[in-house]
Amino acid sequence: MPRRRNNEGLIRKRPDGRWEARISLPDGGSKSFYAKTEKEALQKLRQAQRDIDAGLPIVEEKQTIAQYLTSWLDTVQLQLKPASHRRYSDMVFLHIVPNIGTVPLAKLTPQRVQQLYTTLVKSGLFPTSVQLLHVILHRALRDALRLGLVQRNVTEMVHVPRREHHEMQTLSEVQVRQFLAVAQGERFGALFVLAVSTGLRRGELLGLLWEDINLDRAFLVVRRSVQRESNRFVLADTKTTRSRRRIALSRGAVDALRAHRECQKVEKQQLGEAWDNSYDLVFPNGLGKIMKPSYISDEIFSRILDKAKLPHMRFHDLRHTAATLLLVRGINPKVVSERLGHSQISVTLDVYSHVTPHMQELAAQAMDEVFKEEEKEE
Repeated sequence: MPRRRNNEGLIRKRPDGRWEARISLPDGGSKSFYAKTEKEALQKLRQAQRDIDAGLPIVEEKQTIAQYLTSWLDTVQLQLKPASHRRYSDMVFLHIVPNIGTVPLAKLTPQRVQQLYTTLVKSGLFPTSVQLLHVILHRALRDALRLGLVQRNVTEMVHVPRREHHEMQTLSEVQVRQFLAVAQGERFGALFVLAVSTGLRRGELLGLLWEDINLDRAFLVVRRSVQRESNRFVLADTKTTRSRRRIALSRGAVDALRAHRECQKVEKQQLGEAWDNSYDLVFPNGLGKIMKPSYISDEIFSRILDKAKLPHMRFHDLRHTAATLLLVRGINPKVVSERLGHSQISVTLDVYSHVTPHMQELAAQAMDEVFKEEEKEE
């Protein structure tokens, strides 16, 4: 027979042996909780009463993290670009679901999330990836809070691993010439000429199609990038409007691309039907397919640095080299920002603040030239 507990609700033992605690809700409805013992049912009843008194929603305990995130990914699919949605899905199913997927959504705690982040970092996941995971989980729980599925967003109560700081390395003008002299002997020599002269990202270089390049008018258009999707690489549209940009090519870059195109025509003829013409990539692998990015940076780039007797660096440092050389030469930071595809010029000035003192010196020299001209006129 149901028993009332201090006007907090009713508790009864069900025919199936479980205990049911039922509480009246402010909206006139009711909510039932189930437990194996009367004590556990009473605890749930009292917790529900405290939540009602505090103005918190009474949440459903059955839905797990995995179930909610699977449904949530379907919900936000139209709000995200395809590449972003793929990345969200990868992070959810590779790192979140295997670790905390069975945890009831309503019972997720800050401690459990903090343990997840720590475990992932210790297992070798980069802090930047954990930061992305945090963004995804925070957004998902924010939506869950809005829907009344959780009482709080527990990701707001955890510490996120700090972003790794990579020391920027750049090549001097002399080192660039030394580097490119060796790169010319490589199948992808033109790629490195473009990397140094345009500052394109690795994925952007590998995502170039011949239709994106106008050699007669000396420019190229960045429209897409090679990105990882699960266990394969695909061509995906660039993330932002700033990333989609037109870049003027140097005479050296045009010459390198013309020579590269002729060599590629020979490769196609030799391979015949074995060559994949699906994309018409500028820098494909030996069969015309999408090149694995790590092969360019870990194999070819490292080999060129060794041959040129230059210090080892990340492929991304060629992008830094391009920007630094242009700024040192006095090129307007706005122009450099546009070539790099930065969202704002402030990003460029912040990343390359080490070049600012030299730019100040150039400005002072320019004013000296103005004063000299005035003295001549007198």
